[in-house]
Amino acid sequence: MDRAKELARLRKMLLYEKQGRNLGYRSIAGLDEAGRGPLAGPVVAAVCILPLGFLMPGINDSKLLKPSVRNELFHQLRSHPGVVFEVGQAEAEEIDRINIYQATLLSMKRALDALKVRPDYLLVDGMPLDYDGIPAQKIIKGDQLSLSIAAASIIAKETRDALMDGYHEKWPCYGFDRHRGYATEKHYEALRMHGPCPIHRRSFEPVRSYS
Repeated sequence: MDRAKELARLRKMLLYEKQGRNLGYRSIAGLDEAGRGPLAGPVVAAVCILPLGFLMPGINDSKLLKPSVRNELFHQLRSHPGVVFEVGQAEAEEIDRINIYQATLLSMKRALDALKVRPDYLLVDGMPLDYDGIPAQKIIKGDQLSLSIAAASIIAKETRDALMDGYHEKWPCYGFDRHRGYATEKHYEALRMHGPCPIHRRSFEPVRSYS
């Protein structure tokens, strides 16, 4: 890794955080989610506040990272004394009841409810968010443009993957440890053979057809 280029990339990803500070905000939180698209499991959101001057090499949109790299960054973020984060989730039953969009917002609000530090400005990946009067900025592809959102995307993805690994132990026939609930041929085959389990989203096709 060219360290100079990497630091330049990370500084570029602090643009939105710097804009927020120029507006007078000091506690700026990034929010992202994992699991809007799968056929099974919860949607998980993470909120992350990074300390001033934070530049951790490798942080990027979780979808662009190799699993081993993403996992290592997750543990580095968790162990960093200046990083403040929390996660929230909405279960499959809630997704079916209020729809995936509203469930995603709910998971973000739950993450914020759990946060021990109240942010005064929110950077949100791709969604408008109304929470407790705190100003929020929706950023399209924010997990590639904001370091706080990218860090949140790593935390959300790793947290959800661990949950799906746990569900695999309970329902091994579906292969949740491999596809994490997403639509794959193996997942379709398991649905055809076994029908849905309690964490499948019955409002999603083809789960609905097998319910």
